[in-house]
Amino acid sequence: MKCVICKGNDIVVKTVDEQIAVGDDILLIRLDLPVCSQCGERYYDRKAMQIIGEVRAKGKERALVVRSWKNPADKGSLV
Repeated sequence: MKCVICKGNDIVVKTVDEQIAVGDDILLIRLDLPVCSQCGERYYDRKAMQIIGEVRAKGKERALVVRSWKNPADKGSLV
């Protein structure tokens, strides 16, 4: 895969903390995303966008359930 921003060829999956603003709060979600090593551009697949949407919706409802990322079975399953 080639980066659409810098045209670099070095895109690797990294664990990143995504910030989501919900009202006056900022929520952090840890996601595994493809990231360009040259310019830092992140690529969001359908699953990542669904997780972000669910966290944003539950954040507005104040109905978030926090799960540990240390358990591989919970990784990416935040809500």
